[in-house]
Amino acid sequence: MVDIAMLNQFVVEAKAATYVGGGVARAPCRPGAHDIGFERGDWRYLDSYFGGPDFAGQEVVWLADEPVWAMNYFGCVIAPDLIDGAAAGTVIKTALSAMYREGRFLGGMEFDHPFGRYIDLSEGGCERFIGHECIMVDGQKAYMLDYRGGLVIP
Repeated sequence: MVDIAMLNQFVVEAKAATYVGGGVARAPCRPGAHDIGFERGDWRYLDSYFGGPDFAGQEVVWLADEPVWAMNYFGCVIAPDLIDGAAAGTVIKTALSAMYREGRFLGGMEFDHPFGRYIDLSEGGCERFIGHECIMVDGQKAYMLDYRGGLVIP
């Protein structure tokens, strides 16, 4: 069985080192995908997504080459007159960096940035969760992302 505390710690470390940390892109495992990964010991993480300002993807964690955890997501800019993909990415990376410094990737957060207010709401824990993040600009939702995931142990 997977140690949930160790899994949570690894997921936070991997997320901080990849998208948020400016990790190096890898050769895509599927045509048209953007892949970024991280490894430590027997743990391996891959974030593989498609698209740009509107995107969909999946993160997977393996322990000793067995998949143990996954999360999928879909996000999009819904008010391009209020925020573009680059600004949304800046807000998200700044907010998530603060969350990861707290040693977590779930549990909700509100974060003010000059480009907008980041809001994340989630239910559940590392074993099974669902969540929604958005960026509000001038009181309007300008960007949104839905995510869900958890253990995938057979």
